Amino acid sequence: MNRYNPESKTASEFIHDEELRQTIDYAVANRNNRPLADAILDKAAEGHGLNHREATLLLECNDDRIVERIFSIARDIKRRIYGNRIVMFAPLYLSNHCINSCVYCPYHAKNRTIPRRKLSQEEIRREVTALQDMGHKRLALEAGEHPVHNPIDYILESIDTIYSTHHRNGAIRRVNVNIAATTTENYRLLRNAGIGTYILFQETYCRETYERLHPSGPKSDWSYHTEAMDRAMEGGIDDVGIGALFGLYDYRYDFAGLLMHAEHLETRFGVGPHTISVPRIRPADDINPLDFPNAVTDEVFRRIVAVLRLAVPYTGMIVSTRESRLSREEVLDVGISQISGGSRTSVGGYAEGRTDNVDKSAQFDISDNRTLDEVVAWLLKLGYIPSFCTACYREGRTGDRFMSLAKAGKIGNCCSPNALLTLKEYIEDYASPLTRQLAENTIRQELEGIPSDTIREITSKRLDEITLGRRDFRF
Repeated sequence: MNRYNPESKTASEFIHDEELRQTIDYAVANRNNRPLADAILDKAAEGHGLNHREATLLLECNDDRIVERIFSIARDIKRRIYGNRIVMFAPLYLSNHCINSCVYCPYHAKNRTIPRRKLSQEEIRREVTALQDMGHKRLALEAGEHPVHNPIDYILESIDTIYSTHHRNGAIRRVNVNIAATTTENYRLLRNAGIGTYILFQETYCRETYERLHPSGPKSDWSYHTEAMDRAMEGGIDDVGIGALFGLYDYRYDFAGLLMHAEHLETRFGVGPHTISVPRIRPADDINPLDFPNAVTDEVFRRIVAVLRLAVPYTGMIVSTRESRLSREEVLDVGISQISGGSRTSVGGYAEGRTDNVDKSAQFDISDNRTLDEVVAWLLKLGYIPSFCTACYREGRTGDRFMSLAKAGKIGNCCSPNALLTLKEYIEDYASPLTRQLAENTIRQELEGIPSDTIREITSKRLDEITLGRRDFRF
């Protein structure tokens, strides 16, 4: 019998089933222990994080006062580290060819009803142009796992196409990549291609459930999949993003598994995940979410986000258009720092728009169907700064360099001005009149709040230069 060891390279030792089940037992046994919960919250308020046991206990508490404290401290930590900035991105689906048999995904190999498609490089240029015309600067590249249709060479060529496509003032400045677990050498190739974050969802950390949900295909290998982030970091990618698909298994198990994974990366490489995503199971083509009895309620979902923010205060947290407008609004203030806008989960969905054939190629149904401009206006009305910033990645502030600045409280010296500059670019090139008015008011207010006289003066000058046509300033 192996033992729990966060330093181990072996998946079953750093994601340890017995430790996870004991963690849940501990949380259940102590969920009414208010002094212990208060002590954990006092620790969380210091902003240095929580371990997986402490966090799981808070997740299990149902005491109204404790729950409200969780939300209150999560709001405070979110504001302290991220201010009121929300980073914007969009997914770009290259291909839905896949040889896996994941029972929750319509791309599974046995699905004969979904139209299969792979974008050519010219079609990718059209998709990127459409995304640039919306105002996007940051993409998450998506593709099914297929050695013939979607080999690593195709992914690398597609990244080069995305970065080299420029339309009017448009440019994609950061390409994050969400593709199947691969080899250390392939991760090295992705790093050399200039990707931002490598993203891979574990789906569920429970090995038995994972293997049942992935009956065949390369993804069925739980250990290989779970150890992917180790290979990515060994290949030189220092920004990685993890996530679990809540609803596949007991949310407490997958919540604790996410934190154990983060602790493992921190222990072994000195830096945890750059982002954590929190998707929930959604309907799609031949997938019915009612087939999954572990579905997570909105109330529990909000608490998952809040406690994750307490546990990993410096890690970006992502919520997609899987979630409705109301659901996204409920989690913005307690932890989420990145959202998608104007998204399409179909292959070719941006350039070609909504057609029956395109919509049938979608990976999942979208709950928030608003345009990017509508999402930007909504965020501004809520008091947030929609940010299209990619400066840290392009200035080499990644991995431990980013985390060291964030933990020292210095990252905000450049984040707020960069957010204002990219928002100004957006309204000059893409915004509707209403969004432009809202953004101009926000920029004026936020500019006055920059504490450094020097940074404020430089930012003000650069804002004027953007009005005159210059682009791509960054601190």
